Amino acid sequence: MKKNLAFLYTSIVALAVLVTGCSDDDENIRVSETSSTQLTLSSTDALELTRDMTGETVISLNWTAPDFGFSGAVPTYNVVVGVDAATEATPIRVNVGNVLSKDFLAEELNEAVVEAGALAGLENEVQVWVEAMLGKDVVASSTAQTLTITGYATSFDLSSPWGLVGSAAPNGWDGPDVPVYSTAIANEFVAYATLVDGELKIRENNDWTVNYGGADGTLVLDGDNIQVTAGTYKIMFSLNDFSYGIEPFTWGLVGDATPNGWDGPDTPLTYDSSTDQWRTVVTLTDGEMKFRQNNDWTVNYGDTGLDGTLEENGDNIVVEAGNYLVSVDFTNNLYTLEPIDIWGLVGDAAPNGWDGPNMRFTPDYANEGVWILENVTLLDGEMKFRANDAWDLNYGDDDADGTLELDGANILVSAGTYTITLFLADADNPTYTIQ
Repeated sequence: MKKNLAFLYTSIVALAVLVTGCSDDDENIRVSETSSTQLTLSSTDALELTRDMTGETVISLNWTAPDFGFSGAVPTYNVVVGVDAATEATPIRVNVGNVLSKDFLAEELNEAVVEAGALAGLENEVQVWVEAMLGKDVVASSTAQTLTITGYATSFDLSSPWGLVGSAAPNGWDGPDVPVYSTAIANEFVAYATLVDGELKIRENNDWTVNYGGADGTLVLDGDNIQVTAGTYKIMFSLNDFSYGIEPFTWGLVGDATPNGWDGPDTPLTYDSSTDQWRTVVTLTDGEMKFRQNNDWTVNYGDTGLDGTLEENGDNIVVEAGNYLVSVDFTNNLYTLEPIDIWGLVGDAAPNGWDGPNMRFTPDYANEGVWILENVTLLDGEMKFRANDAWDLNYGDDDADGTLELDGANILVSAGTYTITLFLADADNPTYTIQ
């Protein structure tokens, strides 16, 4: 990526418009027809954004305040990002308040161009301009400047038609199969699964038409069942040379900030194929932590410099008490700790009663605002959903219609084993399902 930081000054004549206030208390505001602004870009070189640039300033914008022809006007500003040829997206506005500059970090600019319709991994012609706002009205808007930007994917489709099935798999021989994911190498696949003692096969489309078994690391079409012992594994196979491998594999959090301290067992991370990261929601205390593989110190990562970048055998990571979404990209050795409300199930129908602790839901990482609690066994009784093992934020269902209300009525349930899903993305219409 080119990073010529020599400033390029481009004079831009703004479009001045007449703005009229509509409230009873506002007087008409007239803007000078000669108002103008100047936009300065730190570079117009092509930008190629990557995940390992997280935290790096990749471009800076500066502009002058328009002359509105009268004193006392203090506009706020939007930096607007639009993508040429993006037919299903609208320009993204980044509000920067009343300052006259904006430094874009790599992840901020990438998020903006992706939301504006940029195609990840390809060069996109991106338009950038500035709007000056008085109230809700645009009173000056610069002409657009063009940048060539290559962004990276913030979500992935690593799904494949393949799956794991068998007496060793969670759903047995009837399935549905354990999902298998594509990798960066064509026709090579990986799955992460907790298995029991038993047998395993690999099959396509949850069906027996095409299936593989084998032994000693070699796949055979319609071959013998693969014998496995209980454990958590990384299962890899290749249809290039028809080989497979099964190895113990976990990632976890360890440290005095984590629930089980430095002795473990580690707080497990779960693979999220939508971002190609390992993630968990966890309650941490003031203290330190590290990431390690297989509940062992042979492979461990810390953060020397506390800059969000992992180093093998690096320094302990200092954290403050709170509830977090922890995300780790082991491909680029990056991690984030994002404060989050953790949703849970409580009630006399729940395993831990009204006193809790909550039965915790897991985020559906591919779908924002969706939380899932699978295979929970309930008793005849009542339940509610609450955040962070406290009553400050809780939902019930006043009309037993699947729509949630804050501080709503207890939800009646019958004994059974259920999967419960919360849909909280729409704050005005949160819902749930029990299946």
